[in-house]
Amino acid sequence: MNSSLRRVVTAGALAGIPLLAAPQQSLAQPAFEIPALFRQECEQCHGEAQQMAGLDLRSREALLDGGQSGPAIVPGDAETSPLYLRVTGAEQPAMPVGRSLRPNEVAAIRRWIEEGAHWEPGPDQARTADSVERSGRGTANEDGRWWAFQRPVRHSVPEVSDSRWDRNPIDAFLQEQREKNGLTPAPPADRRTLIRRAYLDLIGLLPPPEEVEAFLSDDSKWAFNELVDRLLGSPHYGERWGRHWLDIARYADSKGYEQDYDNPNAWRYRDYVIQAFNQDKPYSRFVLEQLAGDELDDMTFDSVTALGFHRVGPRVAFREKDNPEYRYTYLDDMIGTTSRAFMGLTVNCARCHDHKFDPITQMDYYRMLAVFFPYVDYDFPLAPPDVVARHEARVAEIEAVIMPLKRRLAEIEAPYRERAFEERLRRFPRDIQVAVHTPEEDRTDGQKLLAAQVRSIGPGRGFDSLMPEKVLATVQRLRAEIRNLEQQKPEDLPLAVGIRDGDFRFAPDGPGDSDAPGKGRPDDVDFEGSYLPEVGRPYVPPKTHFLPSGDYRTKGSEVSPGYPKVLLSGYVRFENPPVDGRLTTGRRRALSEWLVDPEHPLTARVMVNRIWQHHFGEGIVSTPSNFGRMGHQPTHAELLDWLATEFVRSGWSMKSMHRLIMTSESYRMASSFALKANEEADPRNAYLWRFPQQRLEGEIIRDLVLAASGNLNLAVGGKPYFPAVDVSVRNAVAKGIWVVSEEAPNLWRRGLYSYYKRGMPYPMFEVFDQPDLNITCEGRDTTTVATQALTLLNNDFVLRHAESFARRVQRIAGPEQEDLVRTAYRIALGRDPMAAELEWNVSFLNQQMALYRDDGSDDPARSALADLCHVVLNLNEFVYIN
Repeated sequence: MNSSLRRVVTAGALAGIPLLAAPQQSLAQPAFEIPALFRQECEQCHGEAQQMAGLDLRSREALLDGGQSGPAIVPGDAETSPLYLRVTGAEQPAMPVGRSLRPNEVAAIRRWIEEGAHWEPGPDQARTADSVERSGRGTANEDGRWWAFQRPVRHSVPEVSDSRWDRNPIDAFLQEQREKNGLTPAPPADRRTLIRRAYLDLIGLLPPPEEVEAFLSDDSKWAFNELVDRLLGSPHYGERWGRHWLDIARYADSKGYEQDYDNPNAWRYRDYVIQAFNQDKPYSRFVLEQLAGDELDDMTFDSVTALGFHRVGPRVAFREKDNPEYRYTYLDDMIGTTSRAFMGLTVNCARCHDHKFDPITQMDYYRMLAVFFPYVDYDFPLAPPDVVARHEARVAEIEAVIMPLKRRLAEIEAPYRERAFEERLRRFPRDIQVAVHTPEEDRTDGQKLLAAQVRSIGPGRGFDSLMPEKVLATVQRLRAEIRNLEQQKPEDLPLAVGIRDGDFRFAPDGPGDSDAPGKGRPDDVDFEGSYLPEVGRPYVPPKTHFLPSGDYRTKGSEVSPGYPKVLLSGYVRFENPPVDGRLTTGRRRALSEWLVDPEHPLTARVMVNRIWQHHFGEGIVSTPSNFGRMGHQPTHAELLDWLATEFVRSGWSMKSMHRLIMTSESYRMASSFALKANEEADPRNAYLWRFPQQRLEGEIIRDLVLAASGNLNLAVGGKPYFPAVDVSVRNAVAKGIWVVSEEAPNLWRRGLYSYYKRGMPYPMFEVFDQPDLNITCEGRDTTTVATQALTLLNNDFVLRHAESFARRVQRIAGPEQEDLVRTAYRIALGRDPMAAELEWNVSFLNQQMALYRDDGSDDPARSALADLCHVVLNLNEFVYIN
């Protein structure tokens, strides 16, 4: 074991403090109520709505009857019970599909089977079925009666007996359910816990010790409310909560796929999102701008920058004219991301057939596809029209001189490029050579793809060596002239990546792509036309066709734009281009206006549920991007509806929702509260009888390490930086860009400003469960694995900043060991150490100093303090919201 690791492990042992591990919230693991567990995890597929594989899990008798494979359980013998083997993964497919039960839940199922599989539904099951019957919610036979497809109803706030819970409507709704389930709520959290919770929750930073002391000394009953308002007014609020939205938008700075090219202006969308949260932009406007910012009557630089929502997803390197199927891949990504983000529905599951679980037809999918079908990629110049006109005129003037030179250069280079390409092609397999040499009109689809990919690689850089001396001299002169002219072009205008509708006339069908920034011109052999309309000619959008098998080559009837029929309530306006004559169908605007209609059953519900999710660790609907039948039903349906209606009444203000939630008694409960009766009745804390602990994301953990060290650079916005990674990591990824750099202050900015590369996640973020950047993410996983502890123990970044943390502590505290320990705790944890902790840590400092003296260290006290600070950065408490 190396010296550093030995000392830190010793630190944990001597200080008596747990290193990074899963938090312990209960005194003992209670037995589960198995019917409740099955209702929560299994009945979406094996309940009233459907019984996949013929299996129903709603009663003991149904379990014993089993499904297509026979009985699901063998009472008294878990090891031969198919249900137990499926939830453990011993038999495939493992259950539940797409997720795993917690280890203690699996253990509870085993114990239940071994003890005879007794079934007592309990009052909660009867109550739930009764309430579903009364409200018309749940798995009704009629598609439109599913709870999420009903308009939210503003229920009356319940009356509760305890005055602690009657001052905030949220508390009244929650307490009503606690009382019905016999749950005792946790006491209030202490003030030190509250201020740290608020800081981490709203801005993702440590509360400064002086702010903690000021909050403790403020005995006003409004002190916490005022703290929340101050944090909501911080520019760092948008950074924290904007990062949540960027997960939903599958944001990255590179384009992904094999080449993983740079998307150089994607960061402007990231900054737009941060600014939108800081400004408390109404969520309705936030939706409109991201879906149709170019179609609004009051189009602004902000609104066209918001269109990056459609352009920050993964894109291949090949042009659509060579690979037209990619266009449908992008459209599917647009539909999937839009429907999940704003409606909590998986509409893209209906691309090839009707949705298997929700009342979404394949025609619904293609009507929504028709909304986006006319799009072309377009980079919007962020400058006034007169500036853009002068810039384009100057560029055009220089290009007029460059183009003849480029044509001459291409003519000279062509035979040498082809020779070099053919030499390179000989190194490829025979089938690839055949594909390239086959005439284009005779190629199979596979050969077309192979030829396009190989041709995109080009001849390499060696074709100059094939030229005679005189030819090479001419080529070099032409290249020099072109370089000189290129340098005379004005500096590029700032650009925002986005989309807009294209003006196409078909040659036979389907739109093309846009390769030229700021031009928006289709470059597809199947199309002719230009982006700007001809004078006097009306805009005619491209036709959208139904694809029976999901394959673009097998087209059915023409399709008009529309919405999922199950959600329609008479609001079907489409084809409404803005009155100022811009070239657009207005379809995306119609879609976004329908989404933010106050009568829409999903939009407000989905967003307030996301806000709730990030405050409490889990949404009222615990599947935030799936409100359909494969998602979980709400634990507090009436509260969700009340919040949705309140959200709309507040003008779609996200900050108003934060204030309402955070000033509730339920938010301010303690997390360290264990009561056996509660744990037996509600082991998952579904009814929020205590505040749930939450592990922080990798970006925030990195931010906190920098904040504790005093090295955090709080500059807001701008181009991404490339965090330092080991050269071996960078060398393993040959595609795209990554600037290799050493640790330095200019890299010590907040994590969300780092370069998000799809093909090479930053290791520290990845180990702490960074999501897949290729798809929308409804919520990050929280795993506990050894590599997380090893990262915090051995990562050079953490070790460097632990030393800076120690220097900061020493500057503040002076030489006294007890003061050093207190200062480290106040900075990192927002509290003083308990008496036992103080004693352990002073003892640890003395032992570490002795070790360093034996090693001949120049400054044993500083080295020992660095070890102590390193241990503090490894505490559960440091990386959790409590």
